[in-house]
Amino acid sequence: MISMYQASIPTLIHTLSNLVSILQKGAAHAENKKFDPTVLINSRLYPDMLPFSRQIQIATDNAKGCAARLAGLEPPKYEDTEASFPELIARVQKTIDYLKTFKPEQIDGSEDKTISLPLRNNVMTFQGMPYLLNFVLPNVYFHVTTAYDILRHNGVELGKQDFIGKV
Repeated sequence: MISMYQASIPTLIHTLSNLVSILQKGAAHAENKKFDPTVLINSRLYPDMLPFSRQIQIATDNAKGCAARLAGLEPPKYEDTEASFPELIARVQKTIDYLKTFKPEQIDGSEDKTISLPLRNNVMTFQGMPYLLNFVLPNVYFHVTTAYDILRHNGVELGKQDFIGKV
């Protein structure tokens, strides 16, 4: 049986570590092609979608929020002011470092824990396992995939292995 810790913390760290590599490739692409990297930072797949930078912010918010909430803690707040690749990479790394502070005993046993998640003018309520499996992981994957797609659409040489990473 897989534990809540195993399903959350290592999975989130793995995904965010791959995101760091993807961000590094995006930064290198802009440098090698000699264009302003903010073009990529502000890019969107479609006009009504959020920009690249916001995709990174939401992915990290979901990851740090998940760990904190499952452990019964208040998630750390980030300012959402990142406007460069180094700042976005630092945000993702800060989130990875935060996730690494959690021990299995803080997360395991949270399957039925009530999680209240304030969203805009509403509060969503979950039990721990559905929160992790049906809300957090799909959201993290969605926003990391969207960030990957924005960079790929803009010519950054990325492949499936960049997203999946070393297994």
